[in-house]
Amino acid sequence: MHPERGTSRFPVDVLVRSLAIGTAAGSRASLGVAPPLLTSSATGRGATVAKVVAGLGIVGELLGDKLPGAGSRLEPPGPAIRMASGAIGALVLARRAEVGVLLPVLLGAAGGAAGTWGGAAWRAAWVGKGPDWPAAVTEDAVALSLAAFAVQR
Repeated sequence: MHPERGTSRFPVDVLVRSLAIGTAAGSRASLGVAPPLLTSSATGRGATVAKVVAGLGIVGELLGDKLPGAGSRLEPPGPAIRMASGAIGALVLARRAEVGVLLPVLLGAAGGAAGTWGGAAWRAAWVGKGPDWPAAVTEDAVALSLAAFAVQR
């Protein structure tokens, strides 16, 4: 996964995975940071606690999103948090691949924006067509799949 020495080639998979983790974070903010943490090779008590907290954060956000009082992801600071989460996740992925971080971070943030507004548009398209939960669960499945793809080793 390392760029070839003496060339300007950049591993496309890192860029694609950066965009994927950012898009996942746009849907569910925890999916930018938590999946890279959960798939970290770090061990020890601190790492275990961090992984449990990250997993609980994902579950909490997935459940909390379905509650009637859940706020709009488009209300500040929602978009900024989701973009930052995507950028941080992409940073971790780039560091793992031992490549430059600027382009992956930018793609992670762009994916965060796309996931934020795209997910909101997806959910808005369901308004009035029945209960909201099928759209929410479908969005969860897509976001979780993108996150899982992004952290594959």
